[in-house]
Amino acid sequence: MPQSVKILNIQPVTHNVRRYELEKPPGFRFEPGQATELSLDEDGWRDRKHPFTFTALNDWDHLEFTIKSYFHTGGDGVTERLFGYVPGQRLMLRDPWGTITYKGPGTFIAGGAGVTPFIAILRQLHHDSRLAGHRLIASHRKAEDIILRGEFEAMQGLECTWTLTDDPSAAGVLHERIDVAFLKRHVGDMSQNFYLCGPDPMVADLKSALGSLGAKAEALTWEKP
Repeated sequence: MPQSVKILNIQPVTHNVRRYELEKPPGFRFEPGQATELSLDEDGWRDRKHPFTFTALNDWDHLEFTIKSYFHTGGDGVTERLFGYVPGQRLMLRDPWGTITYKGPGTFIAGGAGVTPFIAILRQLHHDSRLAGHRLIASHRKAEDIILRGEFEAMQGLECTWTLTDDPSAAGVLHERIDVAFLKRHVGDMSQNFYLCGPDPMVADLKSALGSLGAKAEALTWEKP
């Protein structure tokens, strides 16, 4: 059953990504990497469900979602309308679901907002001092689009690799698309776990590329329908 929960706080993360802190119903739990379907708690929007990943940890006293808003929808998009919300307004929360769960050390590869399912996983590993041997590779268009760069880079034991596809003047990052050639250059060990999230075409290409380089199918984790 959907539950109405109040927005407690909203903080900017990037120019189009915000952190939303919500009330946490008693006993509500989820696995890091899981998502739920949220909707706006207002007339005409309650049945318009949209998937979002939990980015809090279970021992926090509130829920958190790190959400990218997409504009130019003519006011008809959930995330565009959500961007105008303020603390005190409410969302409809449903049960958790998802197949991106932690299976062991490896490399997390994200495209854009596809990094969000990895936030809670990496935060939990950092909390438990178990980040050694993990790597995050994230592709974005521009440097200003990188989500939680400072937090990830401050996580002891996590190796971070940022690559940009449309910001040639940005320093301290790569300027390459993540394809077979990229994986050959920057990922040597194909026997590890790989966690993939991003636009569907990107994930499909990554699965194919990693498979062609010797990664085993059972070592690949992505969001399955």
